[in-house]
Amino acid sequence: MPNGSTRILLVDDEQSIQTLLSYPLRKDGYHVTSAQDGREALQRFEEGRFDLVILDLMLPKLDGVEVCRELRSRSQVPIIMLTAKGSETDKVAGLEVGADDYITKPFSMREFRSRVKAALRRSRMAGKPPDEEEIDHGELKIDFGRRMVTLREEEVRVTYVEFEILGALARSPGRVLSRETLLEHVWGDSEYRDPRTVDVHIRHLREKLESDPKEPEFLFTVRGVGYRFKE
Repeated sequence: MPNGSTRILLVDDEQSIQTLLSYPLRKDGYHVTSAQDGREALQRFEEGRFDLVILDLMLPKLDGVEVCRELRSRSQVPIIMLTAKGSETDKVAGLEVGADDYITKPFSMREFRSRVKAALRRSRMAGKPPDEEEIDHGELKIDFGRRMVTLREEEVRVTYVEFEILGALARSPGRVLSRETLLEHVWGDSEYRDPRTVDVHIRHLREKLESDPKEPEFLFTVRGVGYRFKE
């Protein structure tokens, strides 16, 4: 059981959702702070230390995408986006600005609790002493100790999830890793997760690393299987 020092900021403008989600979180031993619009969410975040933010996409005053963008500019706190929409555009919107995960409403309490535990587990792992390994692929260098990616001597800003996916592939050059394997590596499990989430992050990495994302030099698609890093 987690102790009461684990703090979660729950942001949703519907009181029924606040009640529905805060009950299992508190039952699991987490301390929950609520906010019902985007501006209140930023204010609450400034007032305290949080280990996880659960953030609805559709919010009054300031929408979830803008709140996520602002939070990510000042913190690496794990962020789970909630959305009532199932379109690819809405899922990508949160991931584009730095969300770590998303859940599409309606969802089961089992799925919700699994996502929360996985996000907190990733956060604890990120706080462990850094791996000093460095991978050098000529123009592309990956420094695990500083969690830094450089391309042609220029730093490339990547999200936590992008770094983990890139690191997993670069550590096994030439080996094909399935979407499920990458989901388990980054999120701790592949249960409840859409494998296309990996596709979105790979696309972002290609836009940042490849001279021509349609003709990649580093990250290759193996159709029907997954992805591999250049040998």
